[in-house]
Amino acid sequence: MKRLRIGVLASGGGSNLQSIIDKSLDGTINAEVVLVVSNNSKAKALDRAQTHAIDAVHISSITEGSDEAADNRITQEMLERKVDLVVLAGYMKKVGPKLIKAYYNKIINIHPALLPKFGGKDMYGMRVHEAVVASAEKESGPTVHIVDDKYDHGRILAQMKVPVYPDDTPAILQRRVLEKEHEILPLTIQKLSEEWEN
Repeated sequence: MKRLRIGVLASGGGSNLQSIIDKSLDGTINAEVVLVVSNNSKAKALDRAQTHAIDAVHISSITEGSDEAADNRITQEMLERKVDLVVLAGYMKKVGPKLIKAYYNKIINIHPALLPKFGGKDMYGMRVHEAVVASAEKESGPTVHIVDDKYDHGRILAQMKVPVYPDDTPAILQRRVLEKEHEILPLTIQKLSEEWEN
């Protein structure tokens, strides 16, 4: 059974990346991370990749001269490594049109709220949890969805719910949601690998 080749885009700590790497190493998912790209040269995600001898590349509009050139380079790096699935794991940039075209319906993102609520431009990281707490929601949780040309818009593949308690702070809620992110992202990748194999 062919292992799914994954390219990950990440901007920060890369804890979701680590959950994918761990699950690929212990055989839980039939996939391997072959490339990690970050728009942030100091992203811990790049360190995590290097620790596991995974190609780690810093690509941004600054390194390439423009967003369009960065999009071209990211696409080229993914295609060169024969990536099957692109995974956004805390990537703080909008994916460019060239990558979306090259990997149509084969780019997924994890979002820390129950889409379609609390999604869209500027809704990322702690801002999401602040908005959920401020709205007195009873539940939240991560969503994995297909990436298209709009923020947090593509078809939803999976969601996990967690309770939101009256005394929750955004930071407490973030930790609870993140635990589920680390479960749902590898599970979704495994499901896709099984679907694509059949």
